[in-house]
Amino acid sequence: MADPGSGYVAVLIVELHFPEAGSLKAKRKDLQSIKAILHGRYGAAVAETAFHDLWQRARLSVALCSGSMANLEASVDRVTEWLDARCPSGVAVERMLASAGDLRDVVSTL
Repeated sequence: MADPGSGYVAVLIVELHFPEAGSLKAKRKDLQSIKAILHGRYGAAVAETAFHDLWQRARLSVALCSGSMANLEASVDRVTEWLDARCPSGVAVERMLASAGDLRDVVSTL
């Protein structure tokens, strides 16, 4: 069992679809806005991790952390709800949550 004081981490894999984007420039403008809001409003670390050369598709990796699992799950829910509202034409979110203690065990074996 993880140390309860070690903190908790969530990684979200976010698949986005931009049907109205007619160019990479248009997609990047939308993505820049999404990434800035996720970082500024929710304190998330965000990176575009796939589909860089496709006009209407993007994959983001989003990381969040908290001192409690309940707070982390609430933050993940808020981010997911905001993404659903912001991108009604296409968003899918895969969640992975772990305690930092569990991650420490994985890192120590590498």
